[in-house]
Parts: sequence; C-alpha cells; structure tokens
Amino acid sequence: MTTSEETLEQSTSDASLARSLARSKEIDEAIDQDPTRFRVLTGDRPTGRLHLGHYFGTLRNRVLLQERGVDTWVLVADYQVITDRDAVGPIQERVLGLVTDYLAVGLDPEKTTIFNHSSIPALNQLMLPFLSLVTEAELHRNPTVKAELEATDGRAMTGLMLTYPVHQACDILFCKANIVPVGQDQLPHIEQTRLIAQRFDKRYGRVDPKRAVFPRPDALLSETPLLLGTDGTKMSKSRGNTIELAMTADETAKILKRAKTDSDRHITFDPENRPEVANLLTLASLATGEDPVAIAERIGDGGGGALKATVTEALNDMLAPIRARRAELAADPGYLLSILRQGNEKANERAEKTLNEVREAMHMVY
Repeated sequence: MTTSEETLEQSTSDASLARSLARSKEIDEAIDQDPTRFRVLTGDRPTGRLHLGHYFGTLRNRVLLQERGVDTWVLVADYQVITDRDAVGPIQERVLGLVTDYLAVGLDPEKTTIFNHSSIPALNQLMLPFLSLVTEAELHRNPTVKAELEATDGRAMTGLMLTYPVHQACDILFCKANIVPVGQDQLPHIEQTRLIAQRFDKRYGRVDPKRAVFPRPDALLSETPLLLGTDGTKMSKSRGNTIELAMTADETAKILKRAKTDSDRHITFDPENRPEVANLLTLASLATGEDPVAIAERIGDGGGGALKATVTEALNDMLAPIRARRAELAADPGYLLSILRQGNEKANERAEKTLNEVREAMHMVY
C-alpha cells in the first residue's frame, strides 16, 4: 500500500469513527426518551474467566442498559471458540463460568436473555443465505480476519475463522438487535452486518422499510478507556496480567503488588508519559468514581507502594459483593443451567421466527 493510499484509508477510518461517535451519542439520548425502541446484542467467547477489562469495558454497561429498560440479549458464543482453536477445552465449565459472572455482576434473567450458540440451530442456519451476500475479498479485508491470518505463522486459516464476520452478523440479526456495544476495533463488524442486512432486503425485494426483514444495527461505542494489564501491556487472559472476577481479595493484592509502575515516587496522572501509573489510577477511579487526578494528588509522594495499596483497596471493596454473589451461584450449577435453558428457549423462539421470515422472503416455504 502506498503512502497516499494509507493516508486515504486513515482519513476514511477517522471519518467513520467520528460518525459512529456522533451516532452513539444520539442513541444514548434516545434510550433516555424511549428504551423500548431498542434491542441490544452482546456477548463473550467462553475461552476463560472474565476479568476487570471485561467488567469495566462491557459487563457494567450491560447491567446499566438492562436497568435503563433496553431489551438486552447476551450470547455465550461457544461455537466461536473453535474459530481459531483445535478443541473447545473445558467448555461446559467455562460456559457456566460466564453465566455465573453475568448473574454475579447484576444481569437479571427476567430482564436479560442469556443464551448460547450451539443451542440455537436457526441462528446458525442463517449462515447459508448470509454467506451468499458477501465476497471472499470482503472477508479477507475484515480487520479481525486479517489479524488472525497474520498471526497464524503460515498455518492455514479455518473456513469458520474466515467467515467469522458473517457468524457475528447472524448473532446480531437473528434477534433483530439494533444496537451493539463495541469498541472502536469492532466497527468493521457492525458495518459488515449492516451490509448483509441491506443486501438481503435488496436482493429479495424487501427495500421498503415496512417490509424489511432486518434492522440496520448501530454501534454503541464504549466510553471506557483502554485498560492495560498489570505488566503494562495489553490486558489478556493468555498473558496472566489480569485480575479475574473469580479471584480472591488476597489473589488480587498479590497480583497488584507485582504491577508495573515507574521510578518516580511522586504520583501524577499522566497517561502519555506515565502509562503504567495512569492505568492503575484509572482502575481506582473506575472502581470508586473518584477523579484519577484527585486520587494521584492524595497519594502524592507515597510512591508505587501507596498507589498499589490504594488500587487494591478500591478494587477489593468494589468486587466484594460480586465475589460473594458469585460464590453462591457457583455452588448451584443446576440453577445456572436452568437460566441458560430459559434463555435458550426464548432465543430459539425468536430465531425460528426470523428464519421463517427469511424463508418467506426467499420464496422457500414449501
């Protein structure tokens, strides 16, 4: 790619982000006016325990949307585990672990639909007509697919990984979600989903909004800053630099004692020049609601030790009721399975209805 092409691509990306931010603000204001206009779809892959990055980045916002009256659907994406892995691992344990975390942080199964991929056949059947609406070149241009291809080190990419963006479109459109909470890096997936919805309705004569089968979902961008792991790099389960929701207070304290800071004893909030210190201050701020600058000023010349102690206390205080609830839930796997079955029943009903609409539009009802 030439320099001019890179500049054009960056300019296009910046313009797209600006539009998405403006639209997110409009949606947020519209939710306050009438939350019943919206349905949100979000979820996680059961590849391990959820951590603070998940909590501050998505989980807390899901609970907030639920309490604001938005119809909230949360997917345990068990089929997506095998997009880039040879086996599913201890899948049932991890699926139930996600359900445990969801309920522990405050998701209410009477208000939020919790379900899993492999239990919703009609959702996955949407893959067939949707795949006919995208090209191989479009799939290869998707940032997630490109990043996976670059990381394979010569290993062949699976067909499921290549079509990952289409599977995500199935997740969003089967329940006719019209908002999807995402980070900036996920915007191309939302755009791909919008294109699939638009192309389906155009191909099968449903261009009239009143007859359209699918909504055009919008991204709801997170305002949570990007959090670093305790080693100063990207927060990741595989790097062991996270604080998991299931950890004890002592385990949290032990991890934070090893957290990376710097040699300056005077604590200041300076994300650009002191990213590790700023990250710890941000964690304390998110946990307490106090401004990170004020926290830094209070610590003053206390150094890294005082900073870590402050963050440890803030996080453990915030996580204490979540951990207590989590322990209660984990002791009753039968209840967790009943919640999942309840959500799956509702999701199957919705998926069958959508698939029937798709068949009708395609003149495949016999």
